[in-house]
Amino acid sequence: MDKVIPSPADAVADIPDGASLAVGGFGLCGIPSTLIAALVASGVGGLRVASNNCGVDDWGLGLLLREGRISRMTSSYVGENKEFARQYLSGELEVELVPQGTLAERLRAGGCGIPAFYTPAGVGTQVEEGGLPWRYGRDGEVLLASPPKEVRRFGGRDHLLEEAITADFALVRAAVADRHGNLVFHAAARNFNPLAAMAGRVTVVEAERIVEPGELAPDAIHLAGIHVDRVVLVTDPDDKRVERRTTVPAAQEI
Repeated sequence: MDKVIPSPADAVADIPDGASLAVGGFGLCGIPSTLIAALVASGVGGLRVASNNCGVDDWGLGLLLREGRISRMTSSYVGENKEFARQYLSGELEVELVPQGTLAERLRAGGCGIPAFYTPAGVGTQVEEGGLPWRYGRDGEVLLASPPKEVRRFGGRDHLLEEAITADFALVRAAVADRHGNLVFHAAARNFNPLAAMAGRVTVVEAERIVEPGELAPDAIHLAGIHVDRVVLVTDPDDKRVERRTTVPAAQEI
């Protein structure tokens, strides 16, 4: 089955207001920037997003956030996005902060059909006890807080019950895709992308390069096409950004 879609706009055209999204990438590495731009242009809003972070103020998911299109974030990292922090603290945005490994496993479990699992991460903290602010009021009062989690003991150690994450749609970036949706990721861009792809009921992939079926060696494929519904070509594959560029002076010749 040929899963290639003509344009990014066509690929996200049926994402409605209020949809839940699982979005791949880590920081600005491996984010589906082409699909995010198409969502911004579509005008869709009220989105509930599960992603490691929310981009920066002027790129990635930060573009949707800046336009007020995101109502809820499930993330592990606020990161470099000042608007994210402002909206959260002012009561405009609901935020569930999740330990990073737990977030990854919740997405993976959702993709594998596992409804919940136990983990030692967060034991003895507010993650276990509840009370973490999910939504503030405009005067700083907590309107919605995290609930306490079920605890069970395994091997003499307490573990918390964490529920899996599934989403209406997943947005993912790959280095290479074939027309059947088999994917190859490049280096650190593999962070969260396969997990997000598995967790989506409809998974939309932007690829920097699209090849014909059979061109990818089976052992080179990182994610099988069974998890992918649509593939679109990246608009500008060279437009890759970082949050902070840190350099040192070149060593002087002796």
